[in-house]
Amino acid sequence: MDGDNKTFSSDFTLTGLFTHSKAPGFLFSILCLIFFMALMANGFMIFLICRDSRLHTPMYFLLSQLSFIDMLYVSTIVPKMLVDYLLGKGTISFMACTAQHFLYMGFVGAEFFLLGLMAYDRYVAICSPLTYTILMSPRVCWVILASSWFGGALDSFILTPITMSLPFCASHKINHFFCEAPTMLRLACGDKVIYEMVMYICCVIMLLIPFSVVTASYTQILITVHQMKSIEGKKKAFATCSSHMIVVTLFYGAALYTYMLPQSYHTPIKDKIFSAFYTILTPLLNPLIYSLRNRDVSEAFKRVLASCRGASGVTREEF
Repeated sequence: MDGDNKTFSSDFTLTGLFTHSKAPGFLFSILCLIFFMALMANGFMIFLICRDSRLHTPMYFLLSQLSFIDMLYVSTIVPKMLVDYLLGKGTISFMACTAQHFLYMGFVGAEFFLLGLMAYDRYVAICSPLTYTILMSPRVCWVILASSWFGGALDSFILTPITMSLPFCASHKINHFFCEAPTMLRLACGDKVIYEMVMYICCVIMLLIPFSVVTASYTQILITVHQMKSIEGKKKAFATCSSHMIVVTLFYGAALYTYMLPQSYHTPIKDKIFSAFYTILTPLLNPLIYSLRNRDVSEAFKRVLASCRGASGVTREEF
């Protein structure tokens, strides 16, 4: 009986992302840089959208929420990993692992749904521009945001209790850099059929349904853009939609590998690479992709920069 209780309460050991690296110090420096750049880039994107009135549109409102979610979920994973490297240990308590799993599933789940609904926004803007203000009213935007958070929270509340109530009678060594569901499943023993079925249903809802919405939306968008007579209109529509498609492809592609591909195709190294891609790199790439490929964001940045210089000049003259 005591041994059984121990399987639920003992600490876990995370092997981390630095295990297979020949230069862990260099990798640590790169991760620190990526983490702080992701926080600054997403924070600046939120600031820019709030500051510039021309970006007060449904598309940029949803984009600011995407940046906010990116900041939250990268902060649930990377700081722990960096601290573990500095302290030279990777232990994580059962409660901390549960909390990390719960927060991570909630934030990532919310992003899955939000990216799918952002595709709907682009579909309405390009395929039905005359009804855009009605179909994407402020109320609809808040409903979209609330739906995304509700979907992520529901997924987290369903999967976390099931995952963490499994009997971890195998090794408590997690060959990963955070408490991710598929990795935790490999540590468990006993009958896992029910859990795998629930996981599959959740993945279909979280990944395949939003991805299907994205695919259907952009198929219709491509048809509409192809029929446009204005070359300038085609360029603007393509620039806006291509940014979103790049983000969606990177994020969903890595997530589909992690959660939908059969376990026989997985290896610990591949799992770490794909997980690092969509949990660490994607939060950095999202604001960069949207800012570099989006003329509205670039112009807003120039306006904010000009206003800051103007304010600085006025201050100097008064002084």
